[in-house]
Amino acid sequence: MIYSVKKGRTEISADTFGAELHSVKFEGREYLWQSGEVWKRYAPVLFPFVCSPEGRAYRAGGKDYKMKANHGFARDMEFAFAGQTVDSVEFTLKSNEETLEQYPYEFLFTVRYTAMENGVRVENIVNNTGTETMYFYLGGHPAFRCPIEEGESFEDYCIEYEKDEHIVDQAGNVLADCGSVLNVSRGLFDNDAIIIDSPNSKAVSLKSRVSGRQVTVRYPQSECIAVWSSTGDDRAQFVCLEPWTSVPVYADDAYPDLEKKPHAIALGAGESYTYSYDIEVK
Repeated sequence: MIYSVKKGRTEISADTFGAELHSVKFEGREYLWQSGEVWKRYAPVLFPFVCSPEGRAYRAGGKDYKMKANHGFARDMEFAFAGQTVDSVEFTLKSNEETLEQYPYEFLFTVRYTAMENGVRVENIVNNTGTETMYFYLGGHPAFRCPIEEGESFEDYCIEYEKDEHIVDQAGNVLADCGSVLNVSRGLFDNDAIIIDSPNSKAVSLKSRVSGRQVTVRYPQSECIAVWSSTGDDRAQFVCLEPWTSVPVYADDAYPDLEKKPHAIALGAGESYTYSYDIEVK
């Protein structure tokens, strides 16, 4: 079920299925990709994994497990509506028989969206309701319209990082040795997502060089930022700006046991972890 809230000139909506953000409108203009044949999502929540280990298989507590799908299970599960205020809406997912088949920990996972004057704050809250330490990865995958403005093209846009970065694609090609701007093109994503581990920047923007329209994702807690679009398909009129807690889980494949994966977040019994980022539009 879709729920909507407003603040000033901003209106947002989100679905109980996957606790997924479905719309970010500012002054009536939609900034979020509205799904489509080429990519049938909007802004999935990635929990308890970002991407997947090899074969989606891993060990935890000495037992073998396998995720049913990429990016964990939260994005494909029905959340409970937990309430809303004048400018926020909240959803929850509790561990259950289906999650425990894939992931051995008991948890309460809360996703909260709060409309801001020029965007939305996204909060992901993990509560460990079990009796042992739990381990997980967490991230966002919001897709933004590109172009945002009618009459513009995909290639009229650029990616701009807050600070200079050393940017290498997954084939090892250097995209920027010490720079902050990448011009958007289909070829930019020929080697999948552009992932920066431990970035200098705590913000990244998708900007139009024509109209000045832009989306900025601010990620003060993230240790990894990914940028992605579907390559070679002109129907993919979007660019994803993806803040992650760390590099994806497959980067830790040398450690089959989840407890030993160096980038997994460890959360003690009874403890809570909040991961948040802001989406700003203009």
